[in-house]
Amino acid sequence: MASHRKSSPTGTRIAGIRTPVLATAALTSVALLSQTANAAPSADSKPSVEEVEKKVDDLYHQAETATEKYNATREKTAQQRKRVASLLDDVAQRTEKLNTAREELGSFAAAQYRTGAAAPDTASLLLADNPQDYFDQTQLMDRLTTRQKAAVDDYVTEQAATTKKRTEASESLRTLTTTQSALKTSKADVQRKLAEARDLLSKLTAEEKARLAAIEKKKQEAADRKAAELAQQQAAAEKKAQETAAQQQTGSGTTGTSGTTGSTGTSGSSAADSSYTAKADKALAFARTQIGKPYVWGATGPGSYDCSGLTQAAWKAAGVTLPRVTTDQVNAGTTVSLADARPGDLVFFYDDVSHVGIYIGNGMMIHAPKPGAYVREESIYYGGASIIHSVVRPA
Repeated sequence: MASHRKSSPTGTRIAGIRTPVLATAALTSVALLSQTANAAPSADSKPSVEEVEKKVDDLYHQAETATEKYNATREKTAQQRKRVASLLDDVAQRTEKLNTAREELGSFAAAQYRTGAAAPDTASLLLADNPQDYFDQTQLMDRLTTRQKAAVDDYVTEQAATTKKRTEASESLRTLTTTQSALKTSKADVQRKLAEARDLLSKLTAEEKARLAAIEKKKQEAADRKAAELAQQQAAAEKKAQETAAQQQTGSGTTGTSGTTGSTGTSGSSAADSSYTAKADKALAFARTQIGKPYVWGATGPGSYDCSGLTQAAWKAAGVTLPRVTTDQVNAGTTVSLADARPGDLVFFYDDVSHVGIYIGNGMMIHAPKPGAYVREESIYYGGASIIHSVVRPA
């Protein structure tokens, strides 16, 4: 009978409950899986195409921000170089003038010697920091003529001015050195961001690149739809404005003096509109001829452009001078609403105002987009409505 008894299963007890071997193994597996899930990603883990797309866009934005900083620093460096060169030229001319005057003062001392004064040490005069002190110490000052004394005074004044200019030149040189160092830092920052973006893209497989292209196409289609919506809204607003103007003009024709005043106001407004349109047409004509040229950070044409380099060159063709960088261009005109945007207006993007394009109407613009791309027409919603910062009319 004993031989028919089943052997007791081996295992462990947890809180008074017998756990079979199989259950224990299952619990162990769960624990291991939990540890694996909580562990840091392995070195072989790879970001998704969506993550790469977002990261690359972010890097390009950072690079463009650094580019605008580079542009501003480079412009500042150029201005400082001109100032330093001007100061150094001024110091050189003043020094030459002082040397000539010092020799003339030496001749005054020699003349006094010939008239019986104590023999002057002309070499000491030529090396003296202050010739007036020299004349006082050698008791020659009282013997100088009025013209000679005036020459000494002029020399002392010019010497003080030259010393001041030398100090300014030295300070400007130190400032220039600091700015040049900042310029190198900005340049390195741009290059680092672009290299990181290129590295991410280079690791994509052919299939992943196709998926990335599909994502970009979908974004572009959405942007084009938003542009079309804006075009419809602007067209409706323009039609309403024309109808209102027509009604006002009809009314002013029967209101005597008031009508005359109203007519004059309308005429002045039309003249201003006509002037802006003429300039905007020139700016846009120039911008259109640049389509297809590559984006190159820091470039201002004629073979390549960055975003603010393109807008600056376009409006220069229309006779309007814009600052070099976006953060200055955004203040170089009148801010208008997006609904009131007109061809030629500048559209700025991102909170840091690091990108700009030229509005051409119908929700579209011409811009130099990013490294690796070319000047092109594109929806102002290319990066979504949220990144649009402001619209500025520059003339």
